[in-house]
Amino acid sequence: EDVNAIGLSILSGAHMALVPRVLDLLEAQGQAGLPVLLGGIIPDEDIPALRQRGVSAVFGPGTTTDAVVAAFTQAVSHDAS
Repeated sequence: EDVNAIGLSILSGAHMALVPRVLDLLEAQGQAGLPVLLGGIIPDEDIPALRQRGVSAVFGPGTTTDAVVAAFTQAVSHDAS
């Protein structure tokens, strides 16, 4: 209802279809600036397009919990400033 960031985990390989749709829906709701962070099986070659589209961070297999927490903390603190 009142979030500061959105985290998505996609393991299906459908990230190039699902993430743009989520971003479009956020934009339609006036929430285009809401940080979206993505984790899952994301090929390296897809990351630049996702980042260009507006994804704040992309986490692959082996990403530490500390790295994810740090990225969310940074995204939320950026959002607040």
